[in-house]
Parts: sequence; C-alpha cells; structure tokens
Amino acid sequence: MFDIANTIKEISILALPFLLAITCHEAAHGYVAYLLGDPTAKNAGRLTLNPLKHLDPLGTLALVMTRMIGWAKPVPVNPSYFKNPQRDMMLVSLAGPGANMILAILFAMILKGLIGLDLNGLSPTMLKVVEPVALISKSGVIINLALCFFNLIPLPPLDGSKILAGFLPPELAYKYMSFKYGFIIVILLAVLGLLGKIISPAIFFFYKLLLY
Repeated sequence: MFDIANTIKEISILALPFLLAITCHEAAHGYVAYLLGDPTAKNAGRLTLNPLKHLDPLGTLALVMTRMIGWAKPVPVNPSYFKNPQRDMMLVSLAGPGANMILAILFAMILKGLIGLDLNGLSPTMLKVVEPVALISKSGVIINLALCFFNLIPLPPLDGSKILAGFLPPELAYKYMSFKYGFIIVILLAVLGLLGKIISPAIFFFYKLLLY
C-alpha cells in the first residue's frame, strides 16, 4: 500500500540536497563557460543559485520516483565563444560533476561530524535537530555522488560524452556527439533497472571512501 506520510517524509529529506545538487551543477557549467568567454548562461540568467531557474519538471519527477536520480534544465553554452572549443567544452562539462563531488564531500564532512557527537550529552531539542540534519546530509552525499556519476556516463547529451569528445580527433568527436539516441538509451537503462547497476558501484565506493 502507498504510504503517503512516509513518501512526504522522504521527499522532504531529499528536497534540500537535490535542489542544491542540481543548482550548483548547472551554475558550475555556466560559470566555467563564462570564465572561458561565453556569456550565454549569464545573459539567460542562469548564473544563479536560485533553484527555480534550473528546475526541470520531468527531472524532478524522476527524483520523486527513483529517490536518487533527477536532472535540471541544461545551461545554454555556445562553444563559438571559446578559444579552444573542444578543450573548453570538456572543462565546462567537467564543472557540473565536479561541483557534485565537492558537495558530496561537504555533506560527508557534516555527516561524520554528527556521527561523532555524544548523543547522550544532547538535549531532547538538539536530538530532534540532529536526526533530520544527519538524514539530509546522508541523502546529500548519495544524491551528489549519483548525479556526478550519472552525468559522467559517456552517452550524448550527458556530460561524460562531452568530456570523452575532448580527447577524440575533431571529426570523430563531431560524429560521436551527433548521436541522437543517447537519452533514449539512458531511459531504457533506467526502466530495465540497469542504470542503477551501472553507477551504483562507483557511488558506494566513494560513499565508503568519504565516510570511513
């Protein structure tokens, strides 16, 4: 039976780390592009930490359904502004997963700090604060690692494809990035339950690495 109370509780725990994860991911793309000479994201108002500017309805629904994977509206990037489009596009693409890894580390530090607390010495009020913060921090580690490694899958239009394209000869990179069915493959992998199996080993490896 569908437990609406438990679902609301889970979503309330996931909401903050998810919004922070997708916001920083997309803002990082835009900011690095801006540093490399592309003002497109800035002109579109996407160099912001306002999550409403980045939310994608379908990506948010995916988070509610999977409790792990979701996505935001891609930040617009125009490689024609770059001095070295292939290299700079790779750097812009790395920025998003990189931001998620940094957030995962920060959430892990908070969680480790909470785990190290002497709970017996805390007041009932503080205990009520520590538990939800610990749950949010744990979700923050998992969500950011999941988004990091999900986006590193080398299928267009995910970030991993643009990173890989940066190492390919220009003609081969163009053909590779012209592949139109990458996202359909990702959806099929998710429906078949294979997507989690692909990225879970990396998620759990880094989760243990950060927390133990």
